[in-house]
Amino acid sequence: MSAIFDSIRSIRFRRGPQRILGGVAGGIASRFGLNVWLVRLLVLVSFLLPVLGWILYAVIWLITPWRDNSIPLERMLNKNRPSQR
Repeated sequence: MSAIFDSIRSIRFRRGPQRILGGVAGGIASRFGLNVWLVRLLVLVSFLLPVLGWILYAVIWLITPWRDNSIPLERMLNKNRPSQR
């Protein structure tokens, strides 16, 4: 499982510094050099799509690394894993 998270980190896509909720729109804007408010508007428009917009945003939020390279899904999986001694 670690290899999957390492490959996600190698993409070098991070949550944006200009975040309001999860930082996904800020990360997309930062990565592609777009205006952060335009990306936020596009994300909001995607929420109008039946279910798809919300699910896609949740998946991206779970797998997008923070600035410190920690991934929320990885933290959740490691938190629920019993410690090995």
